[in-house]
Amino acid sequence: MASLSYGELAAMMPKAGGQYIYLRESFSPLWGFLYGWTLFLVIQTGTIAAVAVGFARYLGILWPTISETNYLIPPIHVGSSYAISLSTAQMTGILMILLLTWMNTLGLRLGKIVQNIFTFAKTGALIGLILLGVTVGYQAIAAGANFGDLWTVRGSLQDVGQGLTAATAFGLFVGICVAQTNSLFSSDAWNNITFTAGEVKDPKRNIPLSLAFGTILVISLYMLANVAYLTTLPFESIQTVQSDRVASATADVIFPGYGAVIMAVAIMISIFGCNNGLILAGARAYYAMGRDGLFFRAVGILNKHHVPAWGLLIQCIWSCVLILPRTIQTAPDGSFTYGNLYGNLLNYVISAALIFYILTIAGIYMLRIKKPDVARPYRAFGYPVIPALYIIGATVILVVLFIYQTATTWPGLIIVMTGVPVYFFWRSLARKRGITPVEILDD
Repeated sequence: MASLSYGELAAMMPKAGGQYIYLRESFSPLWGFLYGWTLFLVIQTGTIAAVAVGFARYLGILWPTISETNYLIPPIHVGSSYAISLSTAQMTGILMILLLTWMNTLGLRLGKIVQNIFTFAKTGALIGLILLGVTVGYQAIAAGANFGDLWTVRGSLQDVGQGLTAATAFGLFVGICVAQTNSLFSSDAWNNITFTAGEVKDPKRNIPLSLAFGTILVISLYMLANVAYLTTLPFESIQTVQSDRVASATADVIFPGYGAVIMAVAIMISIFGCNNGLILAGARAYYAMGRDGLFFRAVGILNKHHVPAWGLLIQCIWSCVLILPRTIQTAPDGSFTYGNLYGNLLNYVISAALIFYILTIAGIYMLRIKKPDVARPYRAFGYPVIPALYIIGATVILVVLFIYQTATTWPGLIIVMTGVPVYFFWRSLARKRGITPVEILDD
């Protein structure tokens, strides 16, 4: 629903910056900046950090020396809840970010080649897993149990917030809403094509098509992959598979003894292409902010290869910094286990991301009123119903998260609000320099 609606904004404003530009034009520069600030602080950079360390984890299957517990610098505790460390896995993640950032500073052509190669490779690998899973890996007993008995509870019912479980209709509804956070995170780069709109051929046509077909393709592949898992593995195995590596467990059924290695290679290919796309796209949003005087001046300047090199560099530095902090969990015996701070931050900002998506889609209605005469090469499919359904659905999920997942939701709002004083600081500097927002829509 969102992608079918987003196309109208993308076709109206085919400029670098994407959602930052849409919020700025629909509401005010403050709302655009708060999105860009959160994107830089956590959403884009935190995802880049998470994906880079994910690459290192799967590389560790092939090369065990690379591990989150094999330290170059052992954890240095900063208080009782946090530490800083540098493991071989963290170093690998940092090196990956540095490599992809450097490649993207050399121009869009190289970044595009890398993106196309790895997109075709990872899509082919996933299609191969799906086809082999429902044919070679098909297990009649597993498929019969998984699809033939849909209503029996498997395992225990977990608390989804304030003592609710899926035993009641309302508890099931809350549980479905809460469960959206991980799936929303896994799909959260669906709108990144809009950040690069200024470099897309015929953007008024191609960006709406990319949004619609790209989203439909990903949804279809995700659903079919789950069908492959459920025809191959008993549900109890899916629930307890080590490190949640369901795809690896499925591949192990198809290729006994070799599945983990084959899947590690396939996922590393996918992750490499994913992070290249994230790094390429994110810098374009900061570039638009820099041009408006709402970020470092150098970020709003293109290098000799016509790419925002300073935006790429600043994004690279902060993504690498986010890899270093660790969260600490103390076991009853006094031993420590370490998590990743960026994981917590990304949990926090899913609610914030939903707020910005709701506002962006609402911007379609705002601009229909404020700018009725602006050319709209593509109009939101199903307007006004489908955009309204998205707003209602996302708002319901957001309200449920604020009520029933308070501990991981309110911090996201606080992260967004830290951008308010920063905005007024940058705006005052921009006014002193005589910089005004770059006009996108003619009055």
